[in-house]
Amino acid sequence: MQQLYRLGLRPLLFNALKADPETVHRQTIDALAWLATKPDRGPIFHQPTRLAAQAAIAGLCEVRSPRLRQSLWGLSFDNPLGLAAGFDKDGTAARAWPLLGFGFAELGTVTYHPQPGNPQPRLFRLPADQAALNRMGFNNQGAAALSKRLAKLWPEGSYPIPIGINLGKSKQTPLAEAATDYRQSFDLLKTQGSYFVVNVSSPNTPGLRSLQAKEQLLPILETLQTANTESKPLLVKISPDLATEDIHEIIELAQVCKLAGIIATNTTISREGLKTQAIAATGKAVTIEAGGISGAPVAQRSTEVIRLIYQQTRGTLPIIGVGGIFDADDAWDKITAGASLLQTYTGWVYQGPTMVTEILSGLLDKLDDHNLTHLSQAVGLAHV
Repeated sequence: MQQLYRLGLRPLLFNALKADPETVHRQTIDALAWLATKPDRGPIFHQPTRLAAQAAIAGLCEVRSPRLRQSLWGLSFDNPLGLAAGFDKDGTAARAWPLLGFGFAELGTVTYHPQPGNPQPRLFRLPADQAALNRMGFNNQGAAALSKRLAKLWPEGSYPIPIGINLGKSKQTPLAEAATDYRQSFDLLKTQGSYFVVNVSSPNTPGLRSLQAKEQLLPILETLQTANTESKPLLVKISPDLATEDIHEIIELAQVCKLAGIIATNTTISREGLKTQAIAATGKAVTIEAGGISGAPVAQRSTEVIRLIYQQTRGTLPIIGVGGIFDADDAWDKITAGASLLQTYTGWVYQGPTMVTEILSGLLDKLDDHNLTHLSQAVGLAHV
């Protein structure tokens, strides 16, 4: 299946259709949502096809081993590889991610106010760099809509894998009122998310990254923790472009505010080393000056940030590592640098749906190579 994707479907999606990547992305989400629909819903003549497809995909994508299980924040993760925020902003395909082998999935970024995001085109692929550029601008249907969808998808409220929710600031909300905006989203969703992430690091909402500064981030975290009556794990997602001293400040703040962990990292605005100089879109050249880069170009920096966080906290603050994970070697680098969990987005688009299987199988091989019995023993191993 992996070979079929790389030789057939991926070239079709990337090149032959000449389609807007956002259109292809939306169609993918819709297809996955249909695929993962509960068997007792929809036209009865769809049920055999859907059930057969679900079973086939689960068989191809599932790797189960007690050696890969992680327990954090009172949550059980069957494996450490999750879907990063940004892929399924509105939770439309939320039921599909367990079928595709992910150990957890993070929905969003969601904002309190529904918003259309930035003008299109706003999502581009950079195949020469194994990267993507996005300037989406937190396009989503809003926190209330996500809450309603989750209640419909899982009326019983019991998820097969942990479901995280990534919270962002509404564009229309002034920076001075950011804490209230985040809390309004959190209040709507706090009983539904397995964990929550404060996203102050996207480069695509004006002024958002300024909220990473200590004096602006502190009231947001304090407000959310005050509202956190469910004692849900609360994390912050940071930029790879922060200076070392700024990362140190955020780590200290995370400890003071008793955050559950840090996600390292978001997309980068750096263009260093990119082979792609311009992107052809809608018949004209589009410069790559605006937007965040994900994928291979951010891999090394995100791992450096993970290493820094682990060193400063001596491994006491859990880290979710994300940025440029394409194979088991990439995953191992982030785990041994200090990440307890991992997330992927761009790598999954490039490598195909069985990437999860390949990475998890590869991690088991890595454990054998290093004579380790469990993945937790590899976390921070590079610091030993």
